[in-house]
Amino acid sequence: MRQLLERHMGEAGGERRRPTGDELRIWRNFIETAERLRTRMARRMQRESILSPADYQVLLALHEADGQRLRSSVLAEVCDWERSRLSHHLRRMESKDLVTREGNAKDLRAAEIVLTETGAAELRRGAAPHLQAISELFVDALTADELASVETLTAALRRHLDTAGD
Repeated sequence: MRQLLERHMGEAGGERRRPTGDELRIWRNFIETAERLRTRMARRMQRESILSPADYQVLLALHEADGQRLRSSVLAEVCDWERSRLSHHLRRMESKDLVTREGNAKDLRAAEIVLTETGAAELRRGAAPHLQAISELFVDALTADELASVETLTAALRRHLDTAGD
């Protein structure tokens, strides 16, 4: 335990050490690979549907919500977006009739974002090619053991991020 603490603490006791060259290489490979995957997925989605990846994320969150509606503050949390980003993006989505804003009967100060019929139809239309891209670009590249390792890795990262500050 002492070695682990020393590895992550500087001589002053509270100062964190810098990542090693190997750790930086692994980090960079992870980030660059994730970005490449995200870029390829986005290209395919936009080629095969009218939705952007951000549209898809919002529509999926609304589709999975009770009544296919969420308060905008909750939607921002679910998508892990800043409220200002969500607000701007929702305006674009409203102009395409993918979502609509409605007043909340219980809280007049809060708007609810609601999935429209058009939004639900576009989500359904975009889902099949999106799932195919996930299979081709991610799942097919890995063995069952590697997929299990990715699950373990992402769970560890999420636990850490949930307890670490920004």
